[in-house]
Amino acid sequence: MPDNAPNRTDPVLTSDQIEAIRSLAREVERLNSHRFVKVHNSIFRLVGFQFARGLAFGLGSVLGASLLVSVLAWWLSQFEFLPIIGDWASQLAQEIDLPRDVGRPEQD
Repeated sequence: MPDNAPNRTDPVLTSDQIEAIRSLAREVERLNSHRFVKVHNSIFRLVGFQFARGLAFGLGSVLGASLLVSVLAWWLSQFEFLPIIGDWASQLAQEIDLPRDVGRPEQD
């Protein structure tokens, strides 16, 4: 060994350090057994999870937008004193209230 090389010896671990390492090992094992990590271990589970997530997001977006537009159209139909918005909203409300008999045969 050269004279300027540091004198390296194996470190001696204290019992507190050994217990800390064991505790970390237990936590890593617990983390690896978590459902989130298990989903990401398989590409098929991950794709299935993301697909279901996308379906739920899309359905929620459509239902939320439908509710918001219908409430907004009803609210605007209440303003009949506004010439443009009131007429447009009234026509929209009448169109929504019309029964849908398209494709049904007429009964006498």
